[in-house]
Amino acid sequence: MTSSCDTAAAPGQDNAGAAGCPLAGPAFGSYAADDVTWLLKDLSGADLEAPTEEREAAVQAGRAHYAESLPVEYLPSANYQELFNDALARSAGKIAYAVGIVTDLVLAARGPDAVLVSLARAGTPVGVLMRRWAQHMHSLNLPHYAISIVRGRGIDHVALAYIARHHDPANVMFIDGWTGKGAITRELAASIKDVNATLGTAFSSEMAVLADTGSCVNIYGTRDDFLIPSACLNSTVSGLVSRTVLNEDLIGPGDFHGAKFYAALAPVDVSRAFLAAVVAQFDTVADQVRVDVPVLVASDRTPQWTGWSTVERLSKEYGIGSVNLVKPGVGETTRVMLRRVPWKVLVNPDAAEELSHILLLAEQRGVDVVEVPGLEYSCVGLIHPKFTRGATGADGTALAPE
Repeated sequence: MTSSCDTAAAPGQDNAGAAGCPLAGPAFGSYAADDVTWLLKDLSGADLEAPTEEREAAVQAGRAHYAESLPVEYLPSANYQELFNDALARSAGKIAYAVGIVTDLVLAARGPDAVLVSLARAGTPVGVLMRRWAQHMHSLNLPHYAISIVRGRGIDHVALAYIARHHDPANVMFIDGWTGKGAITRELAASIKDVNATLGTAFSSEMAVLADTGSCVNIYGTRDDFLIPSACLNSTVSGLVSRTVLNEDLIGPGDFHGAKFYAALAPVDVSRAFLAAVVAQFDTVADQVRVDVPVLVASDRTPQWTGWSTVERLSKEYGIGSVNLVKPGVGETTRVMLRRVPWKVLVNPDAAEELSHILLLAEQRGVDVVEVPGLEYSCVGLIHPKFTRGATGADGTALAPE
């Protein structure tokens, strides 16, 4: 399969924006062009946002898929932005260490010709940081692409076909921010099997993450469930790019999956500030990374899938009836609070001091916080079960008074 992107553009012309052609900053996104190439279709002009309650009701009723529309982009209050800044100041060193570990494990697995393919958008800030580490510590300029994967619908075949035309699929490593229960890990494995059968390629479904809180992968920076500040915000810490969209009205057979560039949010964008804070800690953690990586390479890092078993237990215990409505870990709980209709937040009291942003969001949205001693994660977000507009009560079906 060929593409107009595979032929050189005439002087003064650019193929970006054509079907199946890549995008880069500053025309799309606030990251520098060499930080990431977005294999996405620009849908910035499309009206895709809908109120959270309307989207939740439509998704749970089976009238729509979550990837067909976008939630209204969350704009942080001054208090919330301050919590982000505090979290970044506290954790920049820990994140830098995890970035160094996971990057060097990827290089051990793929070698100096590694190709980073981040899953937009939570994986993209991590992919940028990994590319920066490889450049700073090893003088390597690794290619980095951001592509879309949609739970229930799979990975973007057009994007992977593009990558296969330009790189050896054996060098590709998929990158994400964190694991929760492992739904995307499973989606990726099934999708790559389908892609290889369809395209005749040999991609591996192996994935590297900054934080493997669900014990779903064997290449990770840490398995601790700690706050990654890039999970606190949406587009304003992810290059001003929306969550990805797969909508048949807008995405044709030769198109990449889509996303929007929220250029108007540039005044509150902290994407580059987040990168700078972490990169500033690289030299500080470098010696420890050099000591620890050989030990990790030689260790047994087999996934135990503890996250999935925990989610199944909580789904039964709270009468939810669907693992898709149980979102474990700090990152996933934050997503619930920002983009879904939350029902309850389960909190491990030993981790409460690290969950200020979750507790603030719960207070703002009137969500019950339940302390669960011994909880396997720092926190778990429960999406409102059986949601209907205005739903209240334990079963999610009683209507609030007019």
